[in-house]
Amino acid sequence: MLSPCYQKKLLESGCDEAGRGCLAGPVYAAAVILPADFYHPLLNDSKKISEKKRNILRPIIEQEAIAFAVSKVSPKMIDKINILQASFRAMHLAINRLEITPELLLIDGNRFKSYKKIDHKCIIQGDDKYASIAAASVLAKTYRDDYMHKLAKKHPEYGWASNKGYGTKAHRAAIRNYGRTDYHRLSFSF
Repeated sequence: MLSPCYQKKLLESGCDEAGRGCLAGPVYAAAVILPADFYHPLLNDSKKISEKKRNILRPIIEQEAIAFAVSKVSPKMIDKINILQASFRAMHLAINRLEITPELLLIDGNRFKSYKKIDHKCIIQGDDKYASIAAASVLAKTYRDDYMHKLAKKHPEYGWASNKGYGTKAHRAAIRNYGRTDYHRLSFSF
């Protein structure tokens, strides 16, 4: 079961990204500040719940969060600064868009680039441990999936409606057959 918070003294925001390992599309990140008593039985790491459950959770998280924000970094920027730095940048952009400034950032993963003067705690598999990080993972994933569904209409040959830009066999074969688009990350090998 997810813990409602890491600590109780400081206002904390969970942060997570989606799309880091994809061959196409932007990397998305979300920052979410939840009420201390927030609980929903479906909430978990976005990778462990179905698309249907993620889409049920998204409006609930958005409605009940104290604050939330979602941002993205383009494939061109990913190619320019690398995917790790782009993930940090997407998180920074999301944190910057929060209507309330958190006092502690809970980051999913083992590395982060400090944001302004806000303390942060990196938590490996944090989206499986803390509600705010799990909520951020759901928002980042659903916003990115929506974007990839839109792109799939422009480029149906890559199967983005189902693979969301990840390097599936079919997606890799489509790249070999049709080449890359402006939405592909040129620095990623396939």
